[in-house]
Amino acid sequence: MAGPLLRSLWSSTRNSLSSSSSPSKPPYILSPLARAFSAATAASDATLQSSLLDPARLRNVAVIAHVDHGKTTLMDRLLRQCGADIPHERAMDSISLERERGITIASKVTSIFWKDNELNMVDTPGHADFGGEVERVVGMVEGAVLVVDAGEGPLAQTKFVLAKALKYGLRPILLLNKVDRPSVSEEMCNEVESLVFDLFANLGASEEQLDFPVLYASAKEGWASATFTKEPPADSRNMSQLLDAIIRHVPPPTANLEEPFQMLVSMMERDFYLGRILTGRVSSGLVRVGDRVHGLRNKDSGVEKS
Repeated sequence: MAGPLLRSLWSSTRNSLSSSSSPSKPPYILSPLARAFSAATAASDATLQSSLLDPARLRNVAVIAHVDHGKTTLMDRLLRQCGADIPHERAMDSISLERERGITIASKVTSIFWKDNELNMVDTPGHADFGGEVERVVGMVEGAVLVVDAGEGPLAQTKFVLAKALKYGLRPILLLNKVDRPSVSEEMCNEVESLVFDLFANLGASEEQLDFPVLYASAKEGWASATFTKEPPADSRNMSQLLDAIIRHVPPPTANLEEPFQMLVSMMERDFYLGRILTGRVSSGLVRVGDRVHGLRNKDSGVEKS
């Protein structure tokens, strides 16, 4: 795989990976995220191969929001839009405590394919107690979808997650969710948009970051629109406009395919059939099935290779 992307790799290493010809300087190491949800998609083999080999067809995106503003439901609809057969609602919430409490505790990553592009989407926690998960994720992506409840507007955790995204230079896409509620009007959405703009400005956003696109959605009903509406046409009751906006506004990752393979690991998990699975961001080079890789660890005595 080429270019910086979030992707599961099978290996027996523990930390950041490097090929046997890698330089001695290790990539940075993040603490593990939680288990990712993996889903099949309807993309063809040719589409998979072309998207993996061309970094220009990749998009790394985090979905950020205050708790209960609709992130995980939105992820469900995006997965279904792209052909994934998910087993139940809130499929990204794989931890039993998450399903019991109805909140996201740990970040999860999955890939979806849309119009010959691969979108690596990360569902992040919205609760303040798990804010560290958000900070780890936004350092690994090039874009973010900021989900805001159109009826409640930006709340405390909205400010926190947005500040992290702006700190890393991301240009978030604003998605006003739950516009199908009877109490939500176009005037209310305009007011919420103004509040979000003020929040951007107060957090020191640049002029480019202040010029953010706005979409209106009902994740529960499974549609998103570039203009305010409560009842989109039948042929537009889907997430196509949001997916197109992600491809249009989120830049592809930069990649140097000539350098040795290096990968920043963000998640480690174990599968009884596959063994150890590592998920992370490829910063340079290519890796193929059967390649020998090494884990690098920083210690007081120097860099240790395993």
